[in-house]
Amino acid sequence: MMRNLVRPADRSLCSDGTPVPTDETLWLSLLFLLVAVLYASVGQAGASGYLAAMGLFGLPAATMKVTALSLNLLVAAIGTWQFWRAGDLSWRSFYPFGVLGVPFSLLGGALQLPVHIYYPVVGIILILAAVQMVRAARRRPAEAKAPPAVPPFLPALLTGAVIGFISGTTGTGGGIFLAPVILSMNWVSFRRTAAVTANYNLLNSAAALAGAYSIIGAVPSALPFWLLAVGMGGAVGSFIGSRHLPEAVLRYMLAAILAASGVKLLLS
Repeated sequence: MMRNLVRPADRSLCSDGTPVPTDETLWLSLLFLLVAVLYASVGQAGASGYLAAMGLFGLPAATMKVTALSLNLLVAAIGTWQFWRAGDLSWRSFYPFGVLGVPFSLLGGALQLPVHIYYPVVGIILILAAVQMVRAARRRPAEAKAPPAVPPFLPALLTGAVIGFISGTTGTGGGIFLAPVILSMNWVSFRRTAAVTANYNLLNSAAALAGAYSIIGAVPSALPFWLLAVGMGGAVGSFIGSRHLPEAVLRYMLAAILAASGVKLLLS
């Protein structure tokens, strides 16, 4: 394990008294930057990737949740701005998911569910979603049915609520779950899906972070370094994803992210 390479003399203290090695801070900064670039390019903020990286170093669960939400919030804000500038963000496409998604994320942020039940289930869901993304990427354009201008209101409303609650309890923004649902149901186009999930991540991360006020003391002292790293990564990734990558490439990238996150959860 990488944490075994850290010398005791290198350790500083988190706000909750947890030791955070300087070497560990640098390693996580690099991992967070790479995660932010990859996730932001497909409209995601990277919470599942940040959680996976922190899990490698054995950070406390409370620290992982509040840190992932904080990093998610920044990258989602950058992604929302980039997709809005590119003309991909539509309020009519987003608001059905956000109406109940935000309050349910706030509720979920205040709860702590047993991860030994949640992780295996969600891991399988993510892997199945990755398979669906690969199938969609391999589909010829002529075979794909054109999505409607706006998603159906009631299904989108219920989907937003369920995913909002799940994302709040697990410390994720929810976009990693929302994107496969939208694309599988062909509710909106791929680039608009990326824009919707970026905005969904932004609002739900803020709500879940507010709901997690009871563990706000677990914020590590290294958080400013990590915010800087994901800020740079999020800016680069969202710029590339919103303007330069073909849709099929974005689908394959999202499939890889889903599969990697699913395997990590199954092995947790």
